[in-house]
Amino acid sequence: MKNQFLEAGQVVNTHGVRGEVKIVPWCDSPEFLCGFDTLYIDGAPVKVRESRPHKGNVLARLEGVDDVNAAMRLKNKVVSIDRTGVVLPEGRHFLADLIGLKVVNDDTGEELGILEEVLTPPAHEVYVVRGGGKEYLIPAVDAFLRGTDVDAGWVRVHLIEGMER
Repeated sequence: MKNQFLEAGQVVNTHGVRGEVKIVPWCDSPEFLCGFDTLYIDGAPVKVRESRPHKGNVLARLEGVDDVNAAMRLKNKVVSIDRTGVVLPEGRHFLADLIGLKVVNDDTGEELGILEEVLTPPAHEVYVVRGGGKEYLIPAVDAFLRGTDVDAGWVRVHLIEGMER
């Protein structure tokens, strides 16, 4: 079952004295996170008065946070979004929905294991798959991804030598 609320970033600091917070986004881009009118902190909705990308992060003014002291109380808090109404481009998925999917070798039909982690280095995401005492690191690029069906619970991949650790 897909979670309605997804962790999307973390408040890491204040910005200025008017209550702005600096959020490190855990999504594709700061611009994506800036597209939300409401964020969720500790499960409670918080209206976004204003937000903008800034050096790879998001600077946001939140309702009820009017000074640096109020902003400081949010430091280290995780920020979530409501997936309702979010339309992802074709072939894109929330990382949280991929974790736990069964991974199958497209060439042999063999189940390799479970997608347990998604690494996000600068070049592209890497799927960490574990099963049968083995671990695979699979770059999440078209050359190796043959299909994904989150609702059915699987990812099909093409393996090459060196992906198994």
